[in-house]
Amino acid sequence: MSRSINMLWALAAAVIIGIAGCNQAKSPEKVQRDVNNAESSGQSQVARAEQSEARTDERQETKVASAVDNANSAEVNAAVDTTLAQAEADNKVALAKCEALAGAQQKACRDQANAQLEEVKSKAKAIKSGRD
Repeated sequence: MSRSINMLWALAAAVIIGIAGCNQAKSPEKVQRDVNNAESSGQSQVARAEQSEARTDERQETKVASAVDNANSAEVNAAVDTTLAQAEADNKVALAKCEALAGAQQKACRDQANAQLEEVKSKAKAIKSGRD
């Protein structure tokens, strides 16, 4: 039994010595090398993260610009549609007023009202297609 106890003490001593060895200070050169490696690794990680952030920012700016363009286009189209609706309403009123005239005057009145409507439609088409 004494042999088992001696073996147990020897094992305990080895563990204690091993644990004590883990907490020993490293040489200044080793510490500096580890610090330099950690700094280099950290700088590389930060640089990669900054590049990723820049790419993300660029993508988001592109998305925002596209959304603004789409919104502006939708606003222009809505304004053109409103103008067309107003022109068509004005045309109906003008044509109704032309009925008070007779013969050539009535025809000239209708032609003028329809020409004004066609001019508005032509301008609206040009605006929607991107050619003012």
